[in-house]
Amino acid sequence: MKAIKKTVSALLALAIAALLAGCMRGEEESVSWHLRGESPKLPERLETADGVPVLNVYDVSAGRIKQMGIEDYVAGVVAGEMKNDWPEEALKAQAILARTFVLKFCQDKRSKYEGADISTDVAEAQAYDASSVNERVERAVEATRGQVMSVDGEYPYAWFHAHAGGMTELPTVALDFKGEDPGYLRPTASDESDKAPEDVKHWEATFTKDQVARACAGAGLKVDAIQSVELGERGESGRAKTLVINGRSVSAPTFRIKIGANRLKSTLIDDVEIEGDAVRFSGRGFGHGVGMSQWGAYGMAEDGADARQIVEHYFPGVEIVGMWE
Repeated sequence: MKAIKKTVSALLALAIAALLAGCMRGEEESVSWHLRGESPKLPERLETADGVPVLNVYDVSAGRIKQMGIEDYVAGVVAGEMKNDWPEEALKAQAILARTFVLKFCQDKRSKYEGADISTDVAEAQAYDASSVNERVERAVEATRGQVMSVDGEYPYAWFHAHAGGMTELPTVALDFKGEDPGYLRPTASDESDKAPEDVKHWEATFTKDQVARACAGAGLKVDAIQSVELGERGESGRAKTLVINGRSVSAPTFRIKIGANRLKSTLIDDVEIEGDAVRFSGRGFGHGVGMSQWGAYGMAEDGADARQIVEHYFPGVEIVGMWE
């Protein structure tokens, strides 16, 4: 009898141990990846409804402020920043960045439109197109509901751009960013999708000497007749941090904005030539080159990466946390 009791006790102990182990595994597995880490605080000035921020968004096209839940705003941004037929994991990654961007904006800045928390003005914030929201965008936003990036409980800069041309860059190089480069942003290899347009992979832009001179003046360098244009200091990706005009340096990112960022598509400039009155630039990529490449996200999604892997590739060291359900 004693032997039987010992056997039963041993079996019960094993069963309890197995049950506890199973519960512990189940509890561990039930913690979604996006719920780990320290969540930032919501900006104090934002109103909430059931814990979810409500935004006063100045709609440029309508010319007035519209009040909307943050998830509705994020859906419009995703549809404005990416085509709505893109891979859903890329759309999800864009949603996480868009949500992070608006909360950091509301924490650190004020909209130039009185009474608004943020606007649809791309010069101020993010692109926005509610008319292009479809089921794919809605699913991507719902699947990432409440998810933002966090670094030690703070919102990081959620920068993104269209095409990195093979490698991203530091903010101090590509954005004329003042201060130290954040540790979660570094030059990162970016394998963009082959489906990107050819005039984004490689481009040429030609300007007159007068246009170049006016852009220089706008960037803080007054020059007379343009005699020479050369590439100056470069970053690890090859992007120009400075241009040398008539032997004097000017910020390449600021020059690009002043001369037209949709024509001089990036500062990843391979060559500059002067021929008569024409100044011809040739280069690669589209956008400032900091943070997530959208065509890179497309390529990673095509190769089977999920949104978390995409975000963490371009923002190494960040955590993705859940702010609300």
